[in-house]
Amino acid sequence: MTSHHFHAVIWIDHKEARIFHFNPSEVERMVVHPDNPTRHVHHKANSIGSGHAAEDQNYLRAAVEAISDAGAVLIVGPGGAKTELVKFIHSHQPKLISLIAGVETVDHPSDGQIVAYARKYFKVTDKASPQIV
Repeated sequence: MTSHHFHAVIWIDHKEARIFHFNPSEVERMVVHPDNPTRHVHHKANSIGSGHAAEDQNYLRAAVEAISDAGAVLIVGPGGAKTELVKFIHSHQPKLISLIAGVETVDHPSDGQIVAYARKYFKVTDKASPQIV
């Protein structure tokens, strides 16, 4: 990363994590992919288990590493992967919990839409709590 940006947003699902470190005028983008992308598992009636494959720990670790130097992080995504990421942070990197500014459900936006959403989100939350670097 060429410069440090206080804010970051990570859009995550089970196929990829798109991470953006940004300020009002600059954006740095990174993409992390799981080693073994999960396929949709259809749950059969009367079968044991939830029908969901366990999340790839290396994938979550790489995603956490990509956001660990931010001052505040917004976690967004369409489904359960964002919750899995938060649980992973709680279990493996509890010091980073304080970086999580929010967790929001966002479907499949473009990169520009993700950054615009995060800038708007942080514009509101920064008024409530100033940035401390």
